[in-house]
Amino acid sequence: MVATKKPARKTRRAAQPAAPAEIPAHVELGVRLKQRRLEAGLTLAALAEQAGFGKAYLSRIENGKKVPPIGSLARIASVLGIEAASLLSDNASASQAQKAQQSWRGASLVKRADKRPTVMGGSAFGYDYLSLTDATTGRALQPFLFTFPDKVDKFVFFEHEGEEMMHVLTGRVEWQVGVDKFILEPGDTLHFDSRIPHRGHALSGPATALVVIYSPAGYDGHLA
Repeated sequence: MVATKKPARKTRRAAQPAAPAEIPAHVELGVRLKQRRLEAGLTLAALAEQAGFGKAYLSRIENGKKVPPIGSLARIASVLGIEAASLLSDNASASQAQKAQQSWRGASLVKRADKRPTVMGGSAFGYDYLSLTDATTGRALQPFLFTFPDKVDKFVFFEHEGEEMMHVLTGRVEWQVGVDKFILEPGDTLHFDSRIPHRGHALSGPATALVVIYSPAGYDGHLA
């Protein structure tokens, strides 16, 4: 008698749940901004007026349809009494914010592999910027890694209280402060008064820079 081999019974694999879609960073920025505004007890119109923006513009930021340049973000944050970097950080819960505050002991280390909040510039004059520290509460210095656009709106300049230092890492950048224009290459450093209208763009391909913004105490968010 010849034994016959029965065909193996096929087993049905359970469907794997789909991975949750990652929320775009600029949408998270809008959510955090709205949360901070409500915590401050401000209406959309009140915050827009105090920061010097139109209500519609601020509404588009909160709804994730507009990404503000860092100068505008600094003005909004100052009216709310917070640092601009805190709007880029993932402070979804009070416990997380408390943990970040308690971790500050005079130094903050963020390793290369650690997740950093990133906001991709969506406007013609916006920059892509990435926060380089998790020490966002009560700190006067705000460091970012900037990626410059290849063109800027000829009518748009940025200005806000404080100072900025820019150290070019890669590429070439044309940066304007007032009527002065500078061509910056890797290794070049520019330090300027950020109350002076300024803007810049990449030349001949992508460019990045370390940008440190100093916001003085008592800054009210309005242009000088």
